[in-house]
Amino acid sequence: MSTENAAVAPAVPSAATTSSPGAATQAEGQRDFIRQIIRDDLASGKHHAIRTRFPPEPNGYLHIGHAKAICLNFGIAQEFTGWCNLRLDDTNPGKEDPEFVEGIKDDVRWLGYEWHDLRHASDYFEVFHDAAIKLIKDGLAYVDDLNPEEMRAYRGTLTEPGRNSPFRERSVEENLELFRRMRAGEFADGAKTLRAKIDMTSGNMNMRDPAIYRIRKIAHQNTGDAWPIYPMYDYAHCLSDALEGITHSLCTLEFEDHRPLYDWFVDKVDLVNHPELWQHLREGGFRTEPAKPRQIEFSRLNLSYSITSKRKLAQLVNENLVDGWDDPRMNTLRGLRRRGFTPAGLRLLIERLGVSKQNSIIDYSILENCVREDLDATAPRRMAVLDPLKLVITNLPEGHEEQLTFSNHPKDESFGTRSVPFSRELWIEREDFAEVPPKGFHRLKPEGEVRLRGVGIVKCDELVKDADGNMVELRCTLDLDTRQGMPGADRKVKGTIHWVSARHGVSTEVRVYDRLFNVPAPDDESDGKSWIEHINPDAKRVVRAWLEPAAASAEPEQRFQFERLGYFVADRVEHTSDKPVFNRTVTLRDAWAKQAG
Repeated sequence: MSTENAAVAPAVPSAATTSSPGAATQAEGQRDFIRQIIRDDLASGKHHAIRTRFPPEPNGYLHIGHAKAICLNFGIAQEFTGWCNLRLDDTNPGKEDPEFVEGIKDDVRWLGYEWHDLRHASDYFEVFHDAAIKLIKDGLAYVDDLNPEEMRAYRGTLTEPGRNSPFRERSVEENLELFRRMRAGEFADGAKTLRAKIDMTSGNMNMRDPAIYRIRKIAHQNTGDAWPIYPMYDYAHCLSDALEGITHSLCTLEFEDHRPLYDWFVDKVDLVNHPELWQHLREGGFRTEPAKPRQIEFSRLNLSYSITSKRKLAQLVNENLVDGWDDPRMNTLRGLRRRGFTPAGLRLLIERLGVSKQNSIIDYSILENCVREDLDATAPRRMAVLDPLKLVITNLPEGHEEQLTFSNHPKDESFGTRSVPFSRELWIEREDFAEVPPKGFHRLKPEGEVRLRGVGIVKCDELVKDADGNMVELRCTLDLDTRQGMPGADRKVKGTIHWVSARHGVSTEVRVYDRLFNVPAPDDESDGKSWIEHINPDAKRVVRAWLEPAAASAEPEQRFQFERLGYFVADRVEHTSDKPVFNRTVTLRDAWAKQAG
């Protein structure tokens, strides 16, 4: 049994959840078919408390699609003053790993939620086993000797009914004995299967005598070698819900055809009226109040320019196409977090998309805009230069330096101010100068003027190139009369550019990230390319940048708007004040829409 259940206090929203703007009022205002069902259930007295669960399988890290399930299950429980369990569906040993368990817990908390109880399907293995014996005794389950290939042949097709297994009519006594021997480990993997006896002619393929237990002699991360047989997901999932007293079992649309089987297992095992099956859980300290849950399906979150297949995500990692599960190009929650996406931005996306039964593809730009919206309000401003070109102010003395006062956030005075060092030699963005400017170019050009952010107006007097003809330095004069507080400070010029003091700037590695795929539907291979060939070669670009000191000294995961460039985050793994590393989270505006136009 899990050691994290009996002593866990009732769940309360975490700080990250309660601090989100308007959390309580949003809950009352959200209207969708699931919340309406819950309101009706509460109003009718069918339920007096709402209980949900989030049940991931610990065989990989969570991805953006899971964020919807997390926000829906935990969010609804919170809105209706109920609770939500985190349950690890660990019924498939060999593919599961404690590393993934810790990653799942970390991701749920990062999104701003806290679970009521941490449970594992393996906590209930004895209950599942005893319930299977009950089904056998009731004539509702049998041990089958068909191998997987034969079982598929007997199952039929969508247009043809299945056929009964030749072993379907074994006696209760024979089935009990064979199942006992399965439990004892007397048979080889795949030699026998315990199946539900339902209807091989059903139009719903899931009801054609589905498997309940299969033989797998493999160690389990929680139970070790105690079990040579393991329950199937459809069987274990619904009984886990019933054991935990889940009122509303929320799942994605692909499980809609599984709902009759879900209800069949719940009704035929009938845990509510058979406490002998689960009483030992209470005696072991588990809070267990079995009830009949209701499964409700909703559409999954599908984003363009993304994949959510665990197999393909693992392939990206295993073939070194990315730098691990938390690569900022990945749409795993760990990757999005390292990229600098915010929990509030993801929650905002889920809230705006709402809940429906209609599958659709959501444009990736909607996610990016939600993150931009959150960061615009919460990210302090800093200056950085990613592609540096030196600018020398010739009418300032050698060694000149001063401290200027800059606002940390132009829209929120509560962010305060900071000191920014200014000197005679500066770094500016190379793209902010054009020797032969295109029409409408309002930045620096030969003999042209531009305002240096917070300093004044400079005029470009001289260009310095190296032996290969590359521009290496601009020599300018500062109109001292346009400095702050001077009579000419309000003189108008069309362009303003940012800068970093060359004397004080901190050399920094900046990783400029973009979407991992360069087509909206990477899995669509109609263009003759595989999904791997749709990987965007420009999704990661590493540059050596210059940052103002107040940015370079940031803590890991601290987010900023680098003025005029985008939103960036101090890398949570590799950033230090001595060796700063920043990742670009998102551009200031949707650059992909411009390309598409």
